[in-house]
Parts: sequence; C-alpha cells; structure tokens
Amino acid sequence: MADRPFLRSLRDAADGVGRTFREQRNFRIHIVIAALAVAVAAILRFSTWRWAVLALTIGGVLCAELMNTAVERALDASASQQNDAARSAKHAAAAAVLVASVAALAVGAWLYGGALAER
Repeated sequence: MADRPFLRSLRDAADGVGRTFREQRNFRIHIVIAALAVAVAAILRFSTWRWAVLALTIGGVLCAELMNTAVERALDASASQQNDAARSAKHAAAAAVLVASVAALAVGAWLYGGALAER
C-alpha cells in the first residue's frame, strides 16, 4: 500500500476535527472553554512558559475528546449490538476525557493563580 500524500493526510485530519466539532457538543464546549482560557491568558499577559503549558494542556484535552469520539465511532460501526466490552471501552474513553479535563482544571488554577499572584 502506497503512502498517502501529506496534504491528503492533513485534509483528512482537518475533516476529523470539523466533523467532531459539528457532531459532538462536548468538543464544542471544550473549544469555547479553550478560547476563554486563551483570552484571559492574553489579558493577564502570560509569560512564554505559561503559554506553552496552556497550549499543551488545551491540546491534551482536545486530543482526548477526539480520541473518545474515534473510539465511540469505531465501536458503533463494528459492533452489531451493544455488548459489555464495547460499553467498557466507551466508558474508558470517556474517563480519559474526564481525567484530562480535571488535570486541565488543576493546571489552570496553577497557571492563572500564579499569574494573578504576580500582579
């Protein structure tokens, strides 16, 4: 099997993000929260290292949400009926999003709290 051209891979990835944005309410919520986090970081004039940590944190949550969607879609397509293994996999994928989100809250408290304390 030949490798796909790089631009085709980028288009496919962009399609995945776009479909997830259109179809998944929680992904849209995460995008709004990320935009608010970036806006407040700009107001607080985050240092370079704070921007880097914020970008990695936002990226981690969005990646977890995209992977959760991928797991759900793959299981829905492959399982003709609900079973315990599929349900368990979906719950684990959802738990990954929860863990990433709770970790992001902790990182946010540290980042924004520190920025406010330095003012």
